[in-house]
Amino acid sequence: MKNIYIALSLLFSILSFAQKQTQYTLVDQKISQIPVRSTYSTDAIADYINAHFQTDDEKIRAVFYWIASNIGYDVAKMVALNNKEVLENNSTRILKSKKGVCSDYTKIFKEIANKVGIETNTISGYTKQNGKVDTMSHAWCASKIDNQWYVFDPTWGSGYVNNGRFVAAFDNQYFKANPSEIIASHMPYDYMWQFLNYPISNQEFYNGGTGVDKLKKRFDFEAEISKYYKSSEMEQLIGSSARIKKNGVVNMMILNQLTYEKSKIEYYKQVKTSIYFNTVVSLYNEGVNDLNKFIKYRNKQFKPVASDKELRAMIDGPRNKLLRCQEMLANFGFIEERHASSVNSIKQSLIESIGQTEEHAAFVNAYLRRSEVVRETMFYKTNSL
Repeated sequence: MKNIYIALSLLFSILSFAQKQTQYTLVDQKISQIPVRSTYSTDAIADYINAHFQTDDEKIRAVFYWIASNIGYDVAKMVALNNKEVLENNSTRILKSKKGVCSDYTKIFKEIANKVGIETNTISGYTKQNGKVDTMSHAWCASKIDNQWYVFDPTWGSGYVNNGRFVAAFDNQYFKANPSEIIASHMPYDYMWQFLNYPISNQEFYNGGTGVDKLKKRFDFEAEISKYYKSSEMEQLIGSSARIKKNGVVNMMILNQLTYEKSKIEYYKQVKTSIYFNTVVSLYNEGVNDLNKFIKYRNKQFKPVASDKELRAMIDGPRNKLLRCQEMLANFGFIEERHASSVNSIKQSLIESIGQTEEHAAFVNAYLRRSEVVRETMFYKTNSL
């Protein structure tokens, strides 16, 4: 949370503040008139905004203004989070209590913004105020308005903490901020969310070097974000952790984020391995069941009579499934200890099962080459697996 400090404001900041106030006066007034009964769910707030505002610019202003004006910073929860306590974090609780920390502000902001049709993401990172880097992680949002990304920090926009108490003070500075300006105080862990073609490193952020350096390799963040959306969650995490590491691990907050993302990657890998293993087991069981059905049919001397094509399919089906199963096990890669004995058992069973399918396939091939009279003489009893 933003702490109070005394500094002289630059003239352009004052002008920008006044301009935004004037530009959005009617929007602010209208969203302030939302009925209390409509403020207890993000769906109801989004419905009100959709009904009263037309453009994305008006809608995102309504989202920001209502949250920053009505949600107070929960200093007690900030202390609890510092003590590693796990607290419930859901929209209903936040809107009912009208209190929260940065993750709560951004959760509500993202939910409402997306529900009014505005592409919005939550960004995790750390901040700097009055030349000093904070020791706590922070979260803010970014929304795409008229094909351009802007940054929104509803937490800092709602006020500040002074002597352990929250002081409500709406701040326009953190509404629709230009990425090239907000980077001076808000540093994403993943530089993709800087929305800059020449991202700054973590060390440059510490040193105050946030200007454009075109000697760097140009980064197409729009293309990377587009690829990010099309990727699985594990692929997103792999890309993010690589960028975090590349941008320099200069404090414990960055290290903790990197460790967290790597742990999630390992979790997804384990889940993926389990799904893959279960698929192999399922395919193996199908193959064995189909083979046993064929053996029973062969023991009945292929009665009732099936066409040659159907007969060949009866043995090719289990044969192909078991061969595919064997191929999947060969490509299994790293095998966790909990799966090792099962994998080895299936591998051994597959050798025996595939051997049987080959014998039965050879019989079918020979059978189909014979005349109807000779076929009747080819049968013998076969036991199931």
